[in-house]
Amino acid sequence: MKTLRSQRSGTAILSVRVPARLRDRLESLADATARNRSRLAVEALESYVDEQEEQLAKIDQGIRDADSGRLVSHERVKRYLQSWGSKRKLPPPSCK
Repeated sequence: MKTLRSQRSGTAILSVRVPARLRDRLESLADATARNRSRLAVEALESYVDEQEEQLAKIDQGIRDADSGRLVSHERVKRYLQSWGSKRKLPPPSCK
């Protein structure tokens, strides 16, 4: 992967090898939506990176919660899930 930066526009050129079939699909999507491939690729990368960053942040928060003892026992979660569909559905368990 090669990256070239432009100081004026705050953008960078990113060269990435993709399977030919993916390139063809991107081209078809660009044609169908009257948008250019580059913009579609940027939107896809932004979406992917946003999702990955959010997932990592949630994992980090979960680790901090566990390290601090903010946990729900397996047994309480199991009881809650088993109550689904019954006449007496339990409220979701919460951390103490």
